[in-house]
Amino acid sequence: MEVYTICYVGCIILMLVSFVLRFLNFVWLKPKKMEKFLRAQGLDGNPYKFPFGDLEEMVHLIVEAKTKPIGLNDDIVPRVLPFVHKAIATHGKICFTWMGNKPVVQISEPLMIREIFANYHQFQKPSVNNPLTKLLATGLIDTDANRWVKHRKIINPAFHFQKLKHMVPAFYVSCNEMIKTWEEMLSSDKSSCEVDVWPYLQSFSSDVISRTAFGSSFEEGRRISQLQQEQAELVIMAEQSVYIPGSRFLPTRSNMRIKEIEREVRASIRSIIDKRVAMMEAGDVDNEDLLGILLDSNYKEIKQNGNGCFGLSIEEVIEECKLFYFAGQETTANLLVWTMILLSQHTDWQTHARNEVLDLLGEKKPDTDDLSRLKVVNMILNEVLRLYPPGAALGRMTHEQTKLGNITLPAGTHIQLNTIFLHHDHDLWGHDAKEFNPDRFSKGVSYATKGQASYVPFGGGPRICIGQNFAMMEAKMALVMILRRFSFELSPSYSHAPHVIVTLQSQFGAHLILHKL
Repeated sequence: MEVYTICYVGCIILMLVSFVLRFLNFVWLKPKKMEKFLRAQGLDGNPYKFPFGDLEEMVHLIVEAKTKPIGLNDDIVPRVLPFVHKAIATHGKICFTWMGNKPVVQISEPLMIREIFANYHQFQKPSVNNPLTKLLATGLIDTDANRWVKHRKIINPAFHFQKLKHMVPAFYVSCNEMIKTWEEMLSSDKSSCEVDVWPYLQSFSSDVISRTAFGSSFEEGRRISQLQQEQAELVIMAEQSVYIPGSRFLPTRSNMRIKEIEREVRASIRSIIDKRVAMMEAGDVDNEDLLGILLDSNYKEIKQNGNGCFGLSIEEVIEECKLFYFAGQETTANLLVWTMILLSQHTDWQTHARNEVLDLLGEKKPDTDDLSRLKVVNMILNEVLRLYPPGAALGRMTHEQTKLGNITLPAGTHIQLNTIFLHHDHDLWGHDAKEFNPDRFSKGVSYATKGQASYVPFGGGPRICIGQNFAMMEAKMALVMILRRFSFELSPSYSHAPHVIVTLQSQFGAHLILHKL
């Protein structure tokens, strides 16, 4: 009996020792080994700190940066990514920091960024650890390897240029509603007024997605969009805190609302999909909206291969619809708000763009050919995307030891591609890199970048944003219609405060003075 007791106690001790050793390896030995490996490659960076790495300092600097606005001519980078700005200033353009016990290699060098974009099998999207964040948007943006190839192939027809032509009228209708609202605010005896244009631009881009994604189910789509916006705010609040495994199951008010929204959004999208599938089976369907094109492409892929495994499941289609909303709305709304803010500062360019619109289009309802002829408008939008890219940084990671340029990265290394640093780099863009100068794009993007991967507002390589043409066309339509009806300038109450909430936004809105033309 005593022998059995001794064996039993011995097993427990061995298990405890094993657990302690594994834990010690996870939180200290492995991170320090990776740090030593990175330093041996010639990289400099912060020393690993148990147990959360640089997370505490990162949160502190972000909170501090958001406490006050900056001047219109101040460098926005220290406010947008304060921790990364400090790390790069201390350790150089290629350095490493720590997200918990995981090293993050900070990359702001064009050749390396081009290599990462090109080799998407080696440099994949990092896995999302916070399950709440996954509720926001997965779909194409969150797939890798063969799964990504399948999703991209099926979704691609929805964003073909010929298909986008049929969506331009929806851009016009949605923008016209916003313009009429602004005109009503400027009564006959009132030629100007202050407007925070940010919520109106958000509503406009939301309506565009609702119309182009779901067509006749526009009103249902509008409700889904409102829920997605609320979901984003709740998830971002959760993301800004340290994720504790199992915390999402706690019955907090925020968790309960997040789950309630998720159920309602999925049920609404599924209802729209079921109706559309029934119409397809009855041979009565219009495939001109994003959902119709997606379902048709999916059906053809399954039929061609004779196996449902080659297509998307209904759950995957739902995730792609959610992504349409989140990515489509955020990208265009942000592009337009920063465009109006910059043109309010640089009224010479506002006048230049308005003259082009009136000379080429007059009061004509623009089509895709008209929008593609607007050279000055295109230059302005490219420069806005350079200064205020929707994604200030992009994430990748290695799953095995991987060569990048002249360095070797250990398996499990996270990589952050610092888009905004790249776009503001004096070495790449000249002494006026931080200034608004659309003339730099007068001969196109390739000429402005000298062929380097120094301009990546929509990412790059095979995984470049599938909706970039959609976003640019929508932004051009909106800018054309706004310029024809209003001139605008910054209000004295405007506070310049760019910050990141998933995308690069204006923290205190965009208060402008609109003048009726």
